[in-house]
Amino acid sequence: MASTHIGRGASATSGLRFGRRRLVAIAAVLAMLATGAVVEADAAWAKDYPTWADVAAARNNESATKAAVDQIQALLVALQAEATRTAADAKAKGELWAAADRKFQEAASKAQNLQDQADAANTVATASEQRAGQMAAQLMRGGGGGDITATLFANTGNADNLLYGLGMSSKISEQANAIYERALQDKNTAQSLTDAADIAKNQLEVLKVAAEKAFADAQAASQAAADALTAQQDHAAQLQAQLVVLKENRAATEADYLAGVRERIGSGASLDAGEISLSGWVRPASGPITDGFGWRISPTAGASTYHQGTDIGAYCGANIYAATSGTVEYAGWNGGYGNFLLLDHGNGVETAYGHIVNGGILVSYGQHVDVGQNIAKVGTTGTSTGCHLHFEVRINGQAINAVPYMAGQGITIG
Repeated sequence: MASTHIGRGASATSGLRFGRRRLVAIAAVLAMLATGAVVEADAAWAKDYPTWADVAAARNNESATKAAVDQIQALLVALQAEATRTAADAKAKGELWAAADRKFQEAASKAQNLQDQADAANTVATASEQRAGQMAAQLMRGGGGGDITATLFANTGNADNLLYGLGMSSKISEQANAIYERALQDKNTAQSLTDAADIAKNQLEVLKVAAEKAFADAQAASQAAADALTAQQDHAAQLQAQLVVLKENRAATEADYLAGVRERIGSGASLDAGEISLSGWVRPASGPITDGFGWRISPTAGASTYHQGTDIGAYCGANIYAATSGTVEYAGWNGGYGNFLLLDHGNGVETAYGHIVNGGILVSYGQHVDVGQNIAKVGTTGTSTGCHLHFEVRINGQAINAVPYMAGQGITIG
C-alpha cells in the first residue's frame, strides 16, 4: 500500500482497508459454511490492522525525510562555517578601516598644523618684505621714484645689486637681505610642508575609501550568510517537525501491525527482522543465499558434501532472528556447526542456526522465544569459510530445503 497515514486509522487507507475487510469477511463466511469451523485468526485479521506494506511505507517515508534532514544539517554546518569565516573577514576589514582612518585623521591634523605654520611664515615674510622696502626707500633720499619694494621682490636674482645700486649702506643692506632671505625660506618651507600634507592626505583618503568599501562588502557577505543560515534553520526545523510526525506514524503503524500479528498468532513478536507473514514467520537473517540445500562439492576440509541447510551471507556480528515462535531445544557447540541453536516450534517443526560467533548465543535451553526475536549473532565457528548463517528447517527431525518451505510461509530467503 503506497499511501502514508498519520496516526491510527488514517482516511487515506480506510477505503482500501474496508475493501479488504469485506473480502476477508466474505471468505471467512464461506469457509464456515463449507467446514462448519470458526476461523478465529481470519476474523481477528479482519479488523483494521495495517499491512506490512503500510509499515514499509511509513519506514520509507521516515527514512527519506531523515535523509533530507541529514542533508540540511550538513548544509547548516557548511553555512555556519561560512558565516564564521565572513564574520572574521568583516572584523579584519573593519580593523583595517579603523587603522586607515586613524592614520588619515592623524595625518590630517599634522597637515593642518603644517598649514598653520606655513600661514604664520607667510605673515612673517610679508612683514619682512614691507620692512625691507621701507628701509630701502629711506636710503634712496628721494631718488629713483617708483615702487622699490615691488622692484626688489620682482628681481630676486639681482636683489643685492639693486640694494647697492641704491646707495644703501652695507649694514642696512645685510639686514634687509637677511630679512628677505628668511621670509623666502619660511614661505618655501611652509609650501613644501603644505604640499607634503596634501599628498599624504590624498593617499590616505584613497586608503580610507578602499577600507570602507572592503568593510561594507564583508559586512554584506556576513549578513547574507547569516540570512541563508536562518533560512536553512527554518527549513531544517520544518523537516525535523515532519520527521517527528513520520516517526509517530511509523510507531503507530508498527504497533497496530504487531497488534494484528499478536491477535493472529498470540506472540510478543518483534519487527526487527522485518515482515511477519500471515502464518507468523520472518526471515532469520539478511543477506543473499551463498550455498543451497543438497549435494555439493565440499567447500573446505571437514565440510559435508551433503549440505543440510541454506547459507545466508550475513556479515559478521549481524543479528540472527527466530524464524517463528518456539522453545530453545539446544544452545551450545555442535561439531561442524560450531555454536548452534535448535528451536522447537511444535507439530514436528524445528529450525536450526549454525556458525554463531563465540559469545553470540543470546538465549538459553528451555527459553520461549517470539518470532523475530534476536536470538544470536552471525559468526564463522565450526567448519566454516567465512561469516554467514547456516539455517535449517527440520520436519520430524529431518532437514528439508528451507527455501520452498519458507516461501510457503510467506517469507523469501535471499
